[in-house]
Amino acid sequence: QVQLVESGGGLVQAGGSLRLSCAASGRTVSRYAMGWFRQVLGKEREFVAAINWSGGSKDYADSVKGRFTISRDNAKNTVYLQMNSLRPEDTAVYYCAAKASTSYEVYYLVAAYEYWGQGTQVTVSS
Repeated sequence: QVQLVESGGGLVQAGGSLRLSCAASGRTVSRYAMGWFRQVLGKEREFVAAINWSGGSKDYADSVKGRFTISRDNAKNTVYLQMNSLRPEDTAVYYCAAKASTSYEVYYLVAAYEYWGQGTQVTVSS
Protein backbone atom coordinates (compact mmCIF):
# COMPACT_ATOMS: atom_id res chain seq x y z
CA GLN A 1 0.00 0.00 0.00
CA VAL A 2 1.25 3.47 -0.89
CA GLN A 3 -0.09 6.71 0.52
CA LEU A 4 0.45 9.85 -1.54
CA VAL A 5 0.11 13.42 -0.28
CA GLU A 6 0.34 16.38 -2.64
CA SER A 7 1.33 19.86 -1.56
CA GLY A 8 2.46 23.14 -3.06
CA GLY A 9 -0.73 24.25 -4.74
CA GLY A 10 -2.12 27.74 -4.41
CA LEU A 11 -3.09 30.94 -6.18
CA VAL A 12 -0.64 32.47 -8.64
CA GLN A 13 -0.82 35.09 -11.35
CA ALA A 14 -0.47 34.16 -14.99
CA GLY A 15 3.18 33.82 -15.89
CA GLY A 16 4.12 32.73 -12.41
CA SER A 17 5.50 29.45 -11.09
CA LEU A 18 4.62 26.79 -8.56
CA ARG A 19 6.30 23.58 -7.52
CA LEU A 20 4.07 20.72 -6.50
CA SER A 21 5.38 17.92 -4.31
CA CYS A 22 4.03 14.41 -3.88
CA ALA A 23 5.29 12.70 -0.75
CA ALA A 24 4.89 8.95 -0.53
CA SER A 25 4.71 6.73 2.50
CA GLY A 26 4.00 3.10 3.18
CA ARG A 27 6.36 1.75 0.55
CA THR A 28 9.33 3.19 -1.24
CA VAL A 29 8.34 4.83 -4.49
CA SER A 30 11.61 3.79 -6.08
CA ARG A 31 9.79 0.78 -7.51
CA TYR A 32 6.89 2.83 -8.86
CA ALA A 33 6.29 4.84 -11.99
CA MET A 34 4.66 8.14 -11.09
CA GLY A 35 2.31 10.50 -12.83
CA TRP A 36 0.69 13.88 -12.43
CA PHE A 37 -2.87 14.46 -13.58
CA ARG A 38 -5.28 17.36 -13.29
CA GLN A 39 -9.01 17.75 -13.20
CA VAL A 40 -11.41 20.61 -13.59
CA LEU A 41 -14.84 20.27 -12.04
CA GLY A 42 -17.18 18.63 -14.50
CA LYS A 43 -14.40 17.36 -16.75
CA GLU A 44 -12.41 14.17 -16.94
CA ARG A 45 -9.08 13.81 -15.21
CA GLU A 46 -6.32 14.44 -17.73
CA PHE A 47 -2.70 13.42 -18.02
CA VAL A 48 -0.08 16.08 -17.31
CA ALA A 49 3.30 14.37 -16.87
CA ALA A 50 4.82 11.01 -16.04
CA ILE A 51 8.18 9.61 -14.98
CA ASN A 52 9.47 6.08 -14.73
CA TRP A 53 10.89 4.55 -11.56
CA SER A 54 14.46 5.73 -12.13
CA GLY A 55 13.71 9.15 -13.62
CA GLY A 56 15.32 8.13 -16.88
CA SER A 57 12.12 8.35 -18.86
CA LYS A 58 9.68 11.25 -18.80
CA ASP A 59 6.84 12.54 -20.91
CA TYR A 60 4.41 15.42 -20.90
CA ALA A 61 1.06 16.44 -22.26
CA ASP A 62 1.45 18.72 -25.27
CA SER A 63 -0.28 21.52 -23.38
CA VAL A 64 2.48 21.68 -20.76
CA LYS A 65 5.61 20.73 -22.72
CA GLY A 66 8.34 23.29 -22.27
CA ARG A 67 6.65 24.78 -19.21
CA PHE A 68 6.36 21.91 -16.71
CA THR A 69 9.09 19.59 -15.46
CA ILE A 70 8.55 16.34 -13.58
CA SER A 71 11.31 14.98 -11.38
CA ARG A 72 11.78 12.60 -8.50
CA ASP A 73 14.01 12.07 -5.50
CA ASN A 74 13.76 8.43 -4.54
CA ALA A 75 15.87 8.97 -1.44
CA LYS A 76 13.20 11.38 -0.21
CA ASN A 77 10.29 9.32 -1.54
CA THR A 78 9.05 12.42 -3.30
CA VAL A 79 8.02 13.40 -6.81
CA TYR A 80 7.87 16.98 -8.00
CA LEU A 81 6.13 18.98 -10.70
CA GLN A 82 7.77 22.32 -11.44
CA MET A 83 5.26 24.52 -13.23
CA ASN A 84 6.49 27.66 -14.97
CA SER A 85 4.78 30.21 -17.22
CA LEU A 86 1.44 29.27 -15.73
CA ARG A 87 -1.73 30.11 -17.62
CA PRO A 88 -5.33 30.46 -16.46
CA GLU A 89 -6.15 27.25 -18.31
CA ASP A 90 -3.76 25.39 -15.98
CA THR A 91 -6.24 25.98 -13.15
CA ALA A 92 -7.30 22.59 -11.79
CA VAL A 93 -6.92 20.15 -8.95
CA TYR A 94 -3.62 18.35 -9.47
CA TYR A 95 -3.22 14.72 -8.45
CA CYS A 96 -0.19 12.49 -8.25
CA ALA A 97 -0.45 8.78 -8.87
CA ALA A 98 1.72 5.69 -8.55
CA LYS A 99 1.97 2.46 -10.49
CA ALA A 100 4.19 -0.47 -9.52
CA SER A 101 6.73 -0.68 -12.35
CA THR A 102 10.48 -0.96 -12.73
CA SER A 103 10.49 -0.71 -16.51
CA TYR A 104 11.47 2.20 -18.73
CA GLU A 105 7.82 2.87 -19.48
CA VAL A 106 5.75 5.83 -18.44
CA TYR A 107 1.97 5.62 -18.23
CA TYR A 108 -0.66 7.98 -19.59
CA LEU A 109 -4.01 6.53 -18.58
CA VAL A 110 -5.84 7.13 -15.31
CA ALA A 111 -6.76 3.44 -15.21
CA ALA A 112 -3.09 2.39 -15.29
CA TYR A 113 -2.34 3.80 -11.85
CA GLU A 114 -2.98 1.96 -8.60
CA TYR A 115 -2.61 4.69 -6.00
CA TRP A 116 -3.74 8.32 -5.92
CA GLY A 117 -3.29 11.31 -3.68
CA GLN A 118 -6.10 13.57 -2.52
CA GLY A 119 -5.15 16.43 -4.85
CA THR A 120 -3.99 20.01 -4.47
CA GLN A 121 -5.71 23.03 -5.98
CA VAL A 122 -3.84 25.24 -8.41
CA THR A 123 -5.50 28.49 -9.41
CA VAL A 124 -3.96 30.80 -12.00
CA SER A 125 -5.44 34.27 -12.24
CA SER A 126 -5.31 36.35 -15.41
